[in-house]
Amino acid sequence: MLTGGIATFAAGSAACAVAPSLWALVAGRVVQGAGGAAMLALTVALVRESVPPDRVGSAMGLLGSASAVGTAAGPSIGGLLVQGPGWRAAFVALAVGAAATLLLARALPASVPSRTSAGSGLDPMGVLLLTATLVLFALAATTATHRDAVVPLAGTAAACLFGFVVIERRSAHPVIELRLLRDRARAGALTANLLVATIMMTTLIVAPFYLTRGLGLPIAAAGAVMAVGPLISMVTGAPSGRLVDRFGSPTVLVCGLALVFAGTTVLALAWAHVAGYLCAIVILTPGYQVFQAANNTAMMTGVDAAQQGLAGALLTLSRNVGLILGASVMGALLAAGAATSSLATAPSDAVISGSRLSFAVGAALALAALAATGTRPRRSRPVSR
Repeated sequence: MLTGGIATFAAGSAACAVAPSLWALVAGRVVQGAGGAAMLALTVALVRESVPPDRVGSAMGLLGSASAVGTAAGPSIGGLLVQGPGWRAAFVALAVGAAATLLLARALPASVPSRTSAGSGLDPMGVLLLTATLVLFALAATTATHRDAVVPLAGTAAACLFGFVVIERRSAHPVIELRLLRDRARAGALTANLLVATIMMTTLIVAPFYLTRGLGLPIAAAGAVMAVGPLISMVTGAPSGRLVDRFGSPTVLVCGLALVFAGTTVLALAWAHVAGYLCAIVILTPGYQVFQAANNTAMMTGVDAAQQGLAGALLTLSRNVGLILGASVMGALLAAGAATSSLATAPSDAVISGSRLSFAVGAALALAALAATGTRPRRSRPVSR
């Protein structure tokens, strides 16, 4: 399934590169998304399946470092390609990179399908309702400034979610095994994952306005300042995983969330200066990597072999929902705090006020994530079908 996801991503990237129209490009992006979802979810599951239990944390930390490398390199390389050969070259590069990764996939360990998953089907109505729920939620979140559209979209999304839960409880082959979510530890891990993803997207959305419009930095200087976060992530990912292996995911998880809270608090309260922003990022970014390594390990520990792919997919899903919320709701908070309908023309003090409001809400979300994981038992209960 993982190699199939990589091949799908390669095919989608190639289709984007030769797209003759906008809608063809959108269709290629859909294929890309399907392949990317498999890559994100199943990589975590593969690590849990193939790495000894006492080294899972280190492996999760390495995944975090690899993700940080992509986060830092993607915009830079993409920007150079767009400015040079053109936007199609960016998709060509992705297709070539995915094809090269398929060669590396030959080194993946062979796996045997679990007996509990052999021959299992998939509930088409559950797939339809889950898709409708997520699409409607995304539309509601991204149209937050249009009140007339938000209420019907959110209401319909809630109705689809209710129908999805009802059908899943009765289905012989549910899309999501609901008993996996009944475990308090894993429910807390998914909730915290969503909230922290919202916080990190907030920093990516708010920081450009804060640094350029608020502090008056040139665009190039602001980009250099923002690159500090991914660079720190590259360095701290692997050590974070080793901390998990040594001290256990519950203890390290709390420490990571405490650092995330401290970093967002500094962003909200620090003096309006580049040094204040960098001080906050130096605290926040390692906290995020520590949290990710510990939370992924906690989520995957004790999961039955037949459910590891699902557990990894739920981590990806919760993170993506958090990214949507961070990009839409927190962006709206920035504008509301600045008391303006156009951030491009807002005065610097207004942008700083709006940024601080967004960061303060981020600090509150970090506390909520701590509360979600505060009742976590020392050891998650195994889940099997």
